[in-house]
Amino acid sequence: MDADRLKEYLKEVFGALSGAMTSTMIYLGDRMGLYRALADGVPVTSVDFATRTGLSERWIREWLQQQGAAGILEIREGGRFSLSPEGVAVLADDSHPAFGAGFFSHLPQTIQLAERLPEAFRTGVGLTYDAMGPEGARGIERGLAPWFRALLVPLVLPRLEGVVPALEAGMSVADVGCGAGVALLEMAKAFPSSEFHGYEISHHALDRAAENLAEAGVTNASFHDAHQEPLPKRARFGFVTTFDCLHDMTDPASVMLEIRSAIRDDGTWLIADIKALPTFEENVEKNPMASMMYGTSILTCMSSALSEPDGLGLGTLGFHSELAEQMTREAGFSHFEAIDLGHPVNAFYVVKP
Repeated sequence: MDADRLKEYLKEVFGALSGAMTSTMIYLGDRMGLYRALADGVPVTSVDFATRTGLSERWIREWLQQQGAAGILEIREGGRFSLSPEGVAVLADDSHPAFGAGFFSHLPQTIQLAERLPEAFRTGVGLTYDAMGPEGARGIERGLAPWFRALLVPLVLPRLEGVVPALEAGMSVADVGCGAGVALLEMAKAFPSSEFHGYEISHHALDRAAENLAEAGVTNASFHDAHQEPLPKRARFGFVTTFDCLHDMTDPASVMLEIRSAIRDDGTWLIADIKALPTFEENVEKNPMASMMYGTSILTCMSSALSEPDGLGLGTLGFHSELAEQMTREAGFSHFEAIDLGHPVNAFYVVKP
């Protein structure tokens, strides 16, 4: 055994454990509002911060020191800590498109799935997203919502030829795999002359969508349990969206066929899905988050895609552009185009009949 290689291997393994601990501390900081309390950028001591938050100084001190050691907080002289402007955007400001703390908010529910996954390894059948409970749906919503709210209507839709004028004039829109409905409701608010339909199979996500609909106060949007109310078999929709969901589906090919039946011949389908490459080697070489994404796949994405017997099981990095084009063409679509929207994680495709 090579002693130096052993040392480096141990560093890798315990570096992963260190990341898990830091992730847990980010979860706590988000849940307890600690980052928001640091959003003014003023450096604080543990005594100052405990007074500000009304929490125990000893516990606050250890949290601040962990976050400083991990590089999440800036370490200042005199035992003080602060949150940088970049840290505010990522961890405190949920209106910023770079806000990422939401992805940590269902961390306990995600990790708890590990207790059930040995059975999935034995049987080959995974777990649906509802296995994470209501907090899982809320966490996914918090993770995706900032980008939808900040950029979908002003940045993305104008890049799609003819879509904005058609939405302004009035047409029917479907968001398939709509989750908590944030994207759909942003469009519904912006285009009151159009009608919007969200289709979802997660009961917890549909519950969140109902709450979001009531809060939005719009009358041109509705949500449907896709098991009970599937997409219509007639060409009704002029615009269809699927955001971050095709790789999670047990049978995406059948869903694509349903979309082809439900979309008008002059319609547009916008696909957003995880940036992926055709081979494992390419993903590891070119995606610095590959290990995290393969782990996410086992815990959630691939598990969902295998939650029924004979599920396709694409997983987080399984729906690369070549496969996306192949599958959409097999479903009866003739136009496939990738568009670059500068998203750090997602690829976008414009598909037409």
